[in-house]
This record gives sequence, C-alpha cells and structure tokens, in this order.
Amino acid sequence: MNESLVVNDSSATLLAGEALPWMEADSPELNSSLQFSTAPLDFTINPWDIMLCMSGTVIACENAIVVAIIFYTPTLRTPMFVLIGSLATADLLAGMGLILNFVFQYVISSETISLITVGFLVTSFTASISSLLAITVDRYFSLYNALTYFSEKTLQYVHLMLLGTWGVSLFLGLLPVLGWNCLDDPASCSIVRPLTRINVTLLATSFFVIFVLMLALYFKICKIVCHHAHQIALQQHFFATPHYVATKKGVSTLAIILGTFGASWLPFAIYCLVGEREYPSVYTYATLLPATYNSMINPIIYAYRNAEIQRSLYVLLCGCFQTNKSYRSRSPSEV
Repeated sequence: MNESLVVNDSSATLLAGEALPWMEADSPELNSSLQFSTAPLDFTINPWDIMLCMSGTVIACENAIVVAIIFYTPTLRTPMFVLIGSLATADLLAGMGLILNFVFQYVISSETISLITVGFLVTSFTASISSLLAITVDRYFSLYNALTYFSEKTLQYVHLMLLGTWGVSLFLGLLPVLGWNCLDDPASCSIVRPLTRINVTLLATSFFVIFVLMLALYFKICKIVCHHAHQIALQQHFFATPHYVATKKGVSTLAIILGTFGASWLPFAIYCLVGEREYPSVYTYATLLPATYNSMINPIIYAYRNAEIQRSLYVLLCGCFQTNKSYRSRSPSEV
C-alpha cells in the first residue's frame, strides 16, 4: 500500500496515458481513496502529489519565518503573539508533513511510516484549525474585557487553551497509529486511507463545530465593534469619517477571515461526510488541495499584516530598521 493519493484506473488513464502498472483491474479491493503501497517506484509520479508537495513547501517557508520572528523577538510575548506562534507552528508542521508524505510515498514505502505520516498530518492540521478558534476567542475577550486583557491571568488562560488545543490534536493524530485504521478491513476505509469512515466523520464534525463557534464569536465581535463606533459617534454628535472607515475595515477583515477559512476547508469537510471510498480520487485531491491553501494564507492574514511583526521582519532580514523601544500591540483583536 502507498501513502500517496492515487487516481483510479479511469482517472490515471487521463493523467498518465495508461493505467498504473501496480493497479490490477480485477482487484476487488481497488478503490480511489488515499492508498499506501510497498510497490517499487515503476510508475509516473502523480501530478496531484507534486502540487501537494509544492503547496507544503510554500507553507513551510512562510510559517518558518513567522515562527523565527516570534521566537527571536522578546517584545512579541503577548497572548496574541503566543497564539499566532501556535498557529504558525501548526502550519509549519503541516507543510513539512506534506513534503514528507511526498518523499516517503515514492522513496520509503511501509505501513508503519504511512500511519505515522497520516497521523502527523492529522495532528498538524487539527492544531492549525484549533489555533484559529483560540485566536478568535482571544480576539473576543480582548474587546469584551479590554480593561483586564493585559494581565498575567490572560496569559495563563492562553496557555491552557494551547495545552487543550495541542492535546486534542495529538490524540486525534495518534488514533490511526494506535490501531484505529482500515488496513485490516478495507471495507471500512474512507476517502482518505488508512483512516476509517468513522474517523473521518469525527474529524469533519469537529471542523463544523469549530466553524460554527468561530461564526458566533465573530458575529459578537462585529456587534462589539459597531457598538463602540456608535458610542463614539454619540459622544461626538456625528459619525466621524475615521471611525466609519475603521468600522467598515474591521467588518471587512472579519468577512475575509471567515470567507477564507470556509472556502478552504468546507469542500473537503463536506466531501468527507458524503464521499465513498469507491469514488474517483480526483474528488479527494480537488477538495484537499484548497484546504492546504488555508495554511498558506494564515500567515498573511494573522502575521504579516501586523505592524510589530513587519518591524521585526525588517530587523531580522535586512537590519534596516532598528529600535530599542519596548512596545505592544495597540489592538490585540487586529480588526
């Protein structure tokens, strides 16, 4: 069995001009899900695997820079940057996992490595999505409890959130490694082999729960921002243009965040619930690849747009901007 996403015999004919030599047409266990194989490298490399590897390379490079900046900059230790660092770390691991998946499936093929790799990917992507929820919670409390936000208790709550986030992610990633897989029961396989249908359903359901929670929290954030703008307008007896622009920008940012997250992961999550292992694997590829793009866009939305990270990036890369002033983010919510 091979760790690669492989296309079924009809799809392979379209991509490679002929059926893959190790795929027997009369095999009763042939399906189009993620498959793992110990077959030697005597077939054409799947173009979808190349695109996933390229996506993983970009993801790893982008997020490695963010992790380095936060790690080497003492001023970036507030709860917001701790959470951004967690998100960047999860996305960095996800990118590395996609690269390792490509290398292992064409160089070192074994069931043990296959299970470890898929468990690694499940852990990293779950941690990435959960970190997004943690950032949303942090943004909400930074506005709801603005007076007490910058306190040691807030940092303790953030550490507890991260502990729960990575603990749950590691648990879900270990499930296929510890035996919850379909290697001994092909009939129970999902569209992503060796994950079982129940396992994939659990992951997809968890995503929908997180997505609904993020929608609810960002709706409350939007109400708080609009309420603050309205209070300022009443105090100044008119809705000043700067406050109107700031409010509009904040609402637009929320729409971009939720729109990007939903557009990236919803197709794959829905297909995990409705897809069957017999379906052509091109459907799995076509929904999984956009999901990886979310980890590519995350550092742009949450890190590179931040003024402090931009300043630290200038210092780290070119040394063209030096400062000894200690400062912190003016608005943890960044909306």
